[in-house]
Amino acid sequence: MIAMGTYEKHAETEIVYLLLGSNQGDRAGQIQEAINRITGMTGQPVALSSIYETEPWGFKHKIPFLNQTMALLTGVSPGKLMQLFMSVERGMGRIRNQIGYQARSIDIDILFCGMDIINQNNLVIPHPLFCERRFALVPMEEIAPDFVHPLLNKSIRELLHECSDPSWVKKWSGPAGKKG
Repeated sequence: MIAMGTYEKHAETEIVYLLLGSNQGDRAGQIQEAINRITGMTGQPVALSSIYETEPWGFKHKIPFLNQTMALLTGVSPGKLMQLFMSVERGMGRIRNQIGYQARSIDIDILFCGMDIINQNNLVIPHPLFCERRFALVPMEEIAPDFVHPLLNKSIRELLHECSDPSWVKKWSGPAGKKG
């Protein structure tokens, strides 16, 4: 386990769970591009959820998000992963200059890094709002329903069942029936 406040490289590989989201441009294409870039820098995906269309959370917007979770096997430290993911976001046109939630071309969140618990100014794992967001819980439950939250000691399935978020989340079939 990573000690609080450190960013050392893991001695072994870990399964890192990510949430990818987009509500600008070619949403499915943006997510696929992010997966390609992440895979090229950090390791191979071991699982990908279906793509879900989801109501924007924390703000109003006319275009819904597409979200997908990814389980990634990697030996890269969480701190370095965060730097790489922010670089991918910038390279794909994400601008983080506004306060609050907003539309975005791509968003990459680290949900879990094995059973690590990290609490830094710029990196908190497990993701602190994960349990409040159906758009994160539903795709995570698809690929890892029995994964146990390291702080709450509850499975993803249990957390989804307890979630009070009323936002809609539905599997996305893509334009004209095309799988996204």
